[in-house]
Amino acid sequence: MQNQKRSRWAWALYDAGNSAFATVIMAGFFPVFFKTYWSSGSDVTVSTFRLGVANSVAGLLIAVFAPLLGAFADKGLAKKRFLGVFAGLGIAASAALFFVQEGNWPYAAAIYVAGVVGFSGANTFYDSLLPSVGDKKTVDQTSALGFSLGYLGGGIIFAFFVWMVLSPETFGHVLQKMQKLFSLPLTAHVFTSPPRVAVIRCSFLLTAVWWALFTIPLMFFVPEPKAAETERSGKDMSGGLNQLFQTFRETGHYKSVWIFLLAYWFYIDGVNTVIRMAVDYGMSLGLEYSHLICALLITQFVGFPSALLFGRLGKCWGTKNALYAAIAGYLIIVLWAMAMTDKAEFYLLAVMVGLVQGGIQALSRSCYSRMIPQDKAAQFFGFYNMAGKSSVIFGPAIMGITGYLSHSPRAGIGILALFFITGGILLCFVDEKSLKCKQGLNENPG
Repeated sequence: MQNQKRSRWAWALYDAGNSAFATVIMAGFFPVFFKTYWSSGSDVTVSTFRLGVANSVAGLLIAVFAPLLGAFADKGLAKKRFLGVFAGLGIAASAALFFVQEGNWPYAAAIYVAGVVGFSGANTFYDSLLPSVGDKKTVDQTSALGFSLGYLGGGIIFAFFVWMVLSPETFGHVLQKMQKLFSLPLTAHVFTSPPRVAVIRCSFLLTAVWWALFTIPLMFFVPEPKAAETERSGKDMSGGLNQLFQTFRETGHYKSVWIFLLAYWFYIDGVNTVIRMAVDYGMSLGLEYSHLICALLITQFVGFPSALLFGRLGKCWGTKNALYAAIAGYLIIVLWAMAMTDKAEFYLLAVMVGLVQGGIQALSRSCYSRMIPQDKAAQFFGFYNMAGKSSVIFGPAIMGITGYLSHSPRAGIGILALFFITGGILLCFVDEKSLKCKQGLNENPG
């Protein structure tokens, strides 16, 4: 029992580490820096289009490879190994952003794509470890614990960076000491930049360190689930491919799973697009970025208790009903954002996002974990992440293209309402308790 509790917390703490990338880089400083520093001088709709394309390319890459990598991991004892490789890629990319100089938006975009691939790829294997640290009775709360610690951990480090950005003079002497300590040709230009610019660039480097530190408990204390077969080495590759093809051939046995994934594909598209493009959208409306990052910080700390609350709501109301509530909340958010005119409304929207964001993510993951065969968890979470990340191919790009063609960022955010509506309708057809679904998942079809 003690080992299980330790494994559960070690698993959840990883979310506190990688959420720094999601918060500080993906949602917070990268969009700001990409628009004002790496794409300085470009029209706001052009920089939004570039950022949307970068997110879409990253989504395409992970969508193509996630199920295949999951199948390989299921055939051998490799979930944690794959997680380490992809987390390492994301950590290295986060640190590399520190070195990109002003105006070099293609380099920034390429490194960002690598970072998102690492972040998303590691999540495929992180999610697949959920069944090994929580049973069906506790999976909602275990999943919610991960997201809540993610909001708390990401919020703490982001709060520190926001403080530094809003009061750069306070840290001027620290930057001067860092300049002497890291007086290398590749880093000298960082510390001769304006203090606020130097602080943001240092945040990328420190985010990499934070992520790496919180990965260590998972690697030591979370058990590697048993493989479906004991075949190793070269047979893992061919076995993984065979398992992937077999799953596609057995599609009829997984009907509710595929309907859920389609529903998830639509509504999580809207969620991910809001997360990645909200700051860019606010800047396109002319709001001060200091207000935008403070609002994002509010989202993090509201999201911490809200994710835990949704874990309990899933138990009391039923997972699907709690998901409907979160989807409806997001629909209200994007419709309100279309008519938003001042910073006060942006702050209120940030609170609303915090209330529902962690819930929709945590309950989607726990609902899905109940529906899949445990001996193919990494492979099926590969499909889950494929659905989530392939949606990112379209969401930011559609938002960027719509805003570019209409010359209105409001039209771009408004198009996201269609994704939430469609996802909610499809979710109605998912029967997570159906006998057919249970038979398909728990039996090995002849």
